[in-house]
Amino acid sequence: MAYKIITKCPVCGSNLKITRLRCSKCSTVIENEFELSKFAYLSKEQLEFTEVFMRCRGSIKDVEKELGISYPTVRAKLDEVVASLGYKVDKKSTISSSEVIDKLEKGDISAEEALNLLKE
Repeated sequence: MAYKIITKCPVCGSNLKITRLRCSKCSTVIENEFELSKFAYLSKEQLEFTEVFMRCRGSIKDVEKELGISYPTVRAKLDEVVASLGYKVDKKSTISSSEVIDKLEKGDISAEEALNLLKE
């Protein structure tokens, strides 16, 4: 039985390195220090969010609908994933006030969400 690989040290929380690979067919063993993808270090929740985001082809509106969460929550989760992958997150909102008003008029966001976005 294969287990999901753990990527964080249970003692100190730092990233673990893969040092041994074994072929399940011929039992060949290779030892060295191997790199994992940045995505391997995402939490289960971050990876699930990323999968939904990709399935929705980056449409925040579709992610909102599928997960039943607000626009600001989608943005916060996306920023968290971006930061976890090692990229700088611009704290400024990339949505303009006219886009906020359009979303409000279409009923995509509530008045409270619009106010929060405008405050950002």
